[in-house]
Amino acid sequence: MTPTSVGMRCPECSRDKTKVRTLRSVGNRPIVTETLIVLNALAFLAEVATGVTLGGSGGGWVYEHGALYGPLLSGGYHEYWRLLTAGFLHAGLIHIVLNMVFLYFIGRTLEPAIGSVNFIAIYLTSLLAGSFGALLFQPDTATLGASTACFGIFGALIVVAHDRRIPIWQSGLGPTLLINLVFTLTYSHISVGGHLGGLVAGFICGWLVVELGERRGQRTLALAGCAAVALLSVLGAIAVAGGHGLMPNGLVL
Repeated sequence: MTPTSVGMRCPECSRDKTKVRTLRSVGNRPIVTETLIVLNALAFLAEVATGVTLGGSGGGWVYEHGALYGPLLSGGYHEYWRLLTAGFLHAGLIHIVLNMVFLYFIGRTLEPAIGSVNFIAIYLTSLLAGSFGALLFQPDTATLGASTACFGIFGALIVVAHDRRIPIWQSGLGPTLLINLVFTLTYSHISVGGHLGGLVAGFICGWLVVELGERRGQRTLALAGCAAVALLSVLGAIAVAGGHGLMPNGLVL
């Protein structure tokens, strides 16, 4: 036996080079991640052009017709598109920069590892689940931001990393999640329900992709499971939406 950097191996095996597989060593360029960043940036420019300031104050047409607000999903309004569009709007320059940096670093790691189709399915499902969570906790508060979806893909990344036998705490994923949860629970202008809803959906969808899509080869079934979570989130959001009054300025998600 010959000692090598990966342990004792036979003489024949020790002459072979073993390719190291990491989360970022598979797949191609994260096109979906980059596209989502561009879409969020364009949406923010539209917000600024119609009245929102870089500091996050003001309103305008895009904010008023896109932010999530419970009373406008019920009471005869039925503006259900807000469940999706709210995830592409932001309250100020700092808000969008923080979310897009988070999306970039998580997306460029997760998307190549699980594929673009799985990635966008998890992202959108987490966004809708985050909208459900936000309405469940605060239906009378206007909410917006991509952090619900970002929490979701981060949750999925933890599931995938665990499946790849990557240490959660040594890799920094565990401490990062803990810090973000503490920040979510202690900062007053963050939607607790939105973040937790997205995170739970990310865990579920990540498990579906790993267990059904990769281990059992049932990729279509895994995507169907993500779609089911998204549908239940929409139905749940509609069920808990309510309240009354005019829509105030946004609450950072």
